[in-house]
Amino acid sequence: MSTSSDTVVGTAAPAPSAARGTRLTLRDATLGRPGAPAVTGVDLDIAPGEILTVVGSSGCGKSTMLRTLAGLLPLLSGEVSQDGRPLTGPGAERALVFQEDALLPWRTLRANVELPLAIKGLPRAERRTQAQSWLDRVKLADRALQLPHRVSGGQRQRAQLARALAGHPRAVLMDEPFGALDAQTRAGMQDLLVEVLHGTGATVVFVTHDVDEALFLGDRVALLGGGRLTAVRDIPRPRDRAAHDDPARVALRRDVLSSLGT
Repeated sequence: MSTSSDTVVGTAAPAPSAARGTRLTLRDATLGRPGAPAVTGVDLDIAPGEILTVVGSSGCGKSTMLRTLAGLLPLLSGEVSQDGRPLTGPGAERALVFQEDALLPWRTLRANVELPLAIKGLPRAERRTQAQSWLDRVKLADRALQLPHRVSGGQRQRAQLARALAGHPRAVLMDEPFGALDAQTRAGMQDLLVEVLHGTGATVVFVTHDVDEALFLGDRVALLGGGRLTAVRDIPRPRDRAAHDDPARVALRRDVLSSLGT
């Protein structure tokens, strides 16, 4: 189990480099597998650099939408595009982050973060420097040479985030990445995500079943239910935990919960 030592405080170092975000679009899209559509008639435009959170009950098609945007799952009908061009398969410009950290157990945290840089063909010294910089940004500089099983769940998720961003993707697609963490560690990871994304310019699609998490992280929130995209709502700013009693935020939370039937 993760411990309170995973809570993140302080200010992240400047980003090693900035990535331009990308526009992801679904038009009249039916998502799912042949004979088993999960979501139909989806029209959604995700702006470059936006953080879009996606909420809905289990089995409503949240992960299906994410895998479609990743290029892992073909559309049943309609269109999916990146910057106006048809999206036909996976690509290095779109990084995935899952609830399970998916780190390679035989590689140190730094070696895991180096992986997308090695795939790009960067020289060993350069990728080591960049990987160490990202580990510093996620507060893991002192754990760089540890194997994944020697660190906590929250630390593994931080390493997974560093690995996803190290390749400078234009979009980061996150499938309930903090769902298995305890409440304190989860809040720390949310704060860290906001810190680390600052300056990257990356577009983010963040799937969660937690409405409060969705409203804290997102610029907009998309609601899925009954096999449809039922609504997309703007989220009031500033992004501040102390603002949870703000009337506009309270009204939005009530609206989201009502839309989800909870």
